[in-house]
Amino acid sequence: MSEPVSPEFPRPVAVDRLGSRETRMTVTATPEECAALAKRYGILAVDSLTARLRLRRLSGSGLIRLTGTLSASVAQACVVTLEPVPEQVEESFEMLYGVNKDADDMEVLVHFDEVDPPEPIEHGEIDVGEAVAEHLALGLEPFPRRAGAVFEPMAEEEEVEDEPATPNPFAALVNLKQKDR
Repeated sequence: MSEPVSPEFPRPVAVDRLGSRETRMTVTATPEECAALAKRYGILAVDSLTARLRLRRLSGSGLIRLTGTLSASVAQACVVTLEPVPEQVEESFEMLYGVNKDADDMEVLVHFDEVDPPEPIEHGEIDVGEAVAEHLALGLEPFPRRAGAVFEPMAEEEEVEDEPATPNPFAALVNLKQKDR
């Protein structure tokens, strides 16, 4: 079994401290947390990350809804030139959390056209920082390109006829078959 990964941006919220009214909070990553997130996602830098969050118990269901908006300044390498490409990420998201006592034994089927199942509440806490970090990753540009960068394919090399062709491994079998006749 693999070791549990410690999150780079932990912001645990104790579920038993959430009342019936909505809880609002703002979380901001430290420079050390930003550097750790950049390393996690393999990008050049996370210069800043802030999220405005709301947690609310859904009456009668045992579920907790997390809604949030994150804002981040990041830099990624251009897919053409590898130069830094600054990017402003703005993402809104919503997640449900719920207690599931049989989560380890349960098989979850996810369908693309249905609502995602609730995330588990672990040890009586919801890590809102990890939720923000995950949605930061979803908001990153998958193929960052510096303005004006143009991909130019390499010129095709001419075939050199001096090189011996690779022998066919089945050529010896053909010779054997012809000897049998």
